[in-house]
Amino acid sequence: MYLITGGAGFIGANLAEALVRDGERVRILDNFSSGSLDNLAAVRDRVEVVEGDLRDFEAVKRAMQGVTYVAHQAALRSVERSVDDPLSSDEVNVHGTLHVLMAARDTPGVKRVVYASSSSVYGDNPALPKVEDHTPAPVSPYAVSKLAAEQYSRVFSKLYGLETVSLRYFNVFGPKQSPESRYAAVIPLFMRSAVKGEPLEVHGDGEQSRDFTYIDNVVQANRLCLTTPGLSGEVFNVACNERHSLLDIAHSLGRMLGRELPRRHVEPRRGDVRHTQASIDRIQAKTAFRPTVGFEDGMRRTFDWFRAQQV
Repeated sequence: MYLITGGAGFIGANLAEALVRDGERVRILDNFSSGSLDNLAAVRDRVEVVEGDLRDFEAVKRAMQGVTYVAHQAALRSVERSVDDPLSSDEVNVHGTLHVLMAARDTPGVKRVVYASSSSVYGDNPALPKVEDHTPAPVSPYAVSKLAAEQYSRVFSKLYGLETVSLRYFNVFGPKQSPESRYAAVIPLFMRSAVKGEPLEVHGDGEQSRDFTYIDNVVQANRLCLTTPGLSGEVFNVACNERHSLLDIAHSLGRMLGRELPRRHVEPRRGDVRHTQASIDRIQAKTAFRPTVGFEDGMRRTFDWFRAQQV
């Protein structure tokens, strides 16, 4: 059985659908603070849903029973949210991850925990592309929390023999990603504005760039790293080794709509870095990971889904 923490969220629900399609048994642990059962509509009758919070160790232990593989996706996301409230980011992302690791260590039959980390751990390190051996330089509480949980994962592999793999996600986007929070990611926010005919709110000059990674590539990485032998203790970038700016997103949406989209520039977000781009040599050398959906194709698929939700 697979346990997906945060399985009612954007990434977790997409992973759950993929596993169920292949006949796997899936259990979801989610407190529904940001996730939704609507994200699981396609597989709701074929997954077990447990409502619980990572900060409740007893709830995590109960959800771990009978599990073989753990995809730990649950977190309090957003750099900006962590700047506003660093304590909750620590409680969920660090202590919550420690609960997952302890429960997995102590539960017979658990083979591996794959932890969803973040490209934010690289922080101010200016080198591009980012390589896993670069010295982390976090510039936000969120990034600190992600790095701390990575280190806990490695320690549990070395000290207790629990197999762990950490995946540093680079700006994941795709269907099921919500624009509703004020901490929402840029692509769903831009898409909502485009559909409503409102100006796109661009933080800073819009030239900041990211290695935007379509959800199917992230699902593929998780599935490979959950089961590929010999990966314990590894840390991998999950991305496409490309860079696209916020203005590139605006231009891509404009091409799909056949018109130039108005923009409104506002102050840069606190704690943001200027550019990210990932080397994916390591994950490609040690697994069969190969990105299958590029930026433009991913934007088109995401916008088709997003527009369908607005009808």
